[in-house]
Amino acid sequence: MPGVKAGSKYFPLFDHLRRQRTDRLALTFAAIERLLKGALPSSARRRRAFWSNRGRGGLQAAAWLAAGYDVVDVDLKAGRVEFARPGARYTLRREGPDVRWDGPLVRALRRHLAVDQAGLADVLGVRQQTISEWETGLYAPSRGRSKHLTLIAERAGFPFEGDLARKRP
Repeated sequence: MPGVKAGSKYFPLFDHLRRQRTDRLALTFAAIERLLKGALPSSARRRRAFWSNRGRGGLQAAAWLAAGYDVVDVDLKAGRVEFARPGARYTLRREGPDVRWDGPLVRALRRHLAVDQAGLADVLGVRQQTISEWETGLYAPSRGRSKHLTLIAERAGFPFEGDLARKRP
């Protein structure tokens, strides 16, 4: 993810988030406006789409994504948004000793590794489209690919809730 330019409108939000030491953080729209020293666009108060984690086109999304956060909850009525670091908010699903990987978990690992879908595909020896299909939930990684993903996650220090490296018999 390219850096956020120091003079851009959303740089203060980026700067605030990147200095945080917590995996989850809630901010009111008013608090964000104080950081920005200006008003959010009206769409921020009316449309959840403003808070989407799109990687392209949204200058505001670039700010929190580059700082290492995703938006995980928006309450338009209360004027509040919750940010979380990818990986920090996922509870592991297991089948016996094995982690079962789903779309959000694959995406979080990819972001942790700072690679695009093609980069993760190269690491795993699959097509970029396979990574896309996993991330969107069209398909889930097979048991064998899940083991491979777990190995990569362990080696990369990927932060999970719970015990990733549970002892295997």
